[in-house]
Amino acid sequence: MKMKELSLDERPREKMLEKGMNALSNAELLAILLRTGTGGMNVVETARELLAGCGNRINEVAGMSTERLCQVKGIGPGKAVSIAAAFELGRRCAAEAAREQHTSISSPKDAVRLLLPHLRDLDHEECWVLFLNRANYLINKERITIGSGDATLIDIRTIIRRAIEKKATGIILSHNHPSGNAMPGKADIEETARLKKALGTCDISLIDHIVIASKSYYSFSDEELCRF
Repeated sequence: MKMKELSLDERPREKMLEKGMNALSNAELLAILLRTGTGGMNVVETARELLAGCGNRINEVAGMSTERLCQVKGIGPGKAVSIAAAFELGRRCAAEAAREQHTSISSPKDAVRLLLPHLRDLDHEECWVLFLNRANYLINKERITIGSGDATLIDIRTIIRRAIEKKATGIILSHNHPSGNAMPGKADIEETARLKKALGTCDISLIDHIVIASKSYYSFSDEELCRF
């Protein structure tokens, strides 16, 4: 069946835009990389054939060389390179995350170094959290909420739930100011106090709240509103 004959819900790109990446199967994600089918197969069918040849194990596809990929019907050098490049990016991302998990956060500058790539130069506000163990080693970092150009929600319930799930004993909260002014507003200070109190009931410490702007940052810890 040709792609144009499929409903919009069955077309990988349209499905991803409407429902998000998690709604797609492995074959549908591969189909986005392949872009087009060949002969009597549409792109999803081509992706399914690729997976079937690997026992439907995505990690087997990830380990295939471009030469092996080109042996699959419907996959030429261009498509093989796209697939190999996507999996290599995934490996590098995983390696970077593994390195970060062995990172000790001993100062606001350490936290800023981890957060800056995610929050610098955004045109909207986002709220991120670093989850730490008792020795202040990073367990995980996670975006909690996405806001507007001048505000974001500090979702206290979600932050506490994530911290408990990750067995974190401390967190560092952060959000950005697209305006370029890192100074916290009244709402920032009040929300920080509420979060600190709520975390305290679960024996979890709010180690810092860092506001990041394009060329500067503000640390509640540095200003002794939170303390390391």
